[in-house]
Amino acid sequence: MSHPPSTLEVSTAPTRPGPIRAVVFDLDGVVVDSSAVMRQAFSVAYAEVVGAGPAPFEEYNKHMGRYFPDIMRLMGLPLELEEPFVRESYRLAHQVPLFPGVRETLEELSERGIRMAIATGKSGPRARSLLDLLGVLHLFDHVIGSDEVPRPKPAPDIVLRALDLIGVPPQQAMMVGDAITDLTSGRDAGVTTVATTWHGGDVEALLAAAPDLVAHKPEELLAHCPAVPAA
Repeated sequence: MSHPPSTLEVSTAPTRPGPIRAVVFDLDGVVVDSSAVMRQAFSVAYAEVVGAGPAPFEEYNKHMGRYFPDIMRLMGLPLELEEPFVRESYRLAHQVPLFPGVRETLEELSERGIRMAIATGKSGPRARSLLDLLGVLHLFDHVIGSDEVPRPKPAPDIVLRALDLIGVPPQQAMMVGDAITDLTSGRDAGVTTVATTWHGGDVEALLAAAPDLVAHKPEELLAHCPAVPAA
């Protein structure tokens, strides 16, 4: 019987010219636990634009990691949902928490000299606003939204843009995500891909996408990120 990769077990072992020096994170489902707020915002937007009836949030959730307009196109829904969705997301942002252990992990990675970036399906301004509200924006070198690259995930553009800004080659970086789109984006960018399981989504499908590593808790990322020697 085959088994999924265990905690930070390497399922494919790419050759690295050195230790990991940069970590690119997805935002929703990895850094922040935003599912409840997104469900509420999507329901309000759906009611306003489409009308009565249950909002198809479960289908929306299957496309997590993608840019909101792209999800609307895939679902065949009006792009006009974006305005009320964004409005409600801002209004409810104070209800979005960090996942347990995330703040401590980010602080330790920063202390070790690891460069960090966010590559999210959200717009850049909304992502930066939320991280600022949570008091962790300063820990990231760059926060990049899907509206700030030519092609959002699953294309590699957003990961490559983050690494270009940070100044670290893909061979010394990893992409941490909770969705297949994150893994595809990271793999095509040439970085080590890390699937996270603490979001409670479809972990089986995520592992079937063959990530390089699997982390069950944020702090497990530290095992693969030793301190960067001072220049």
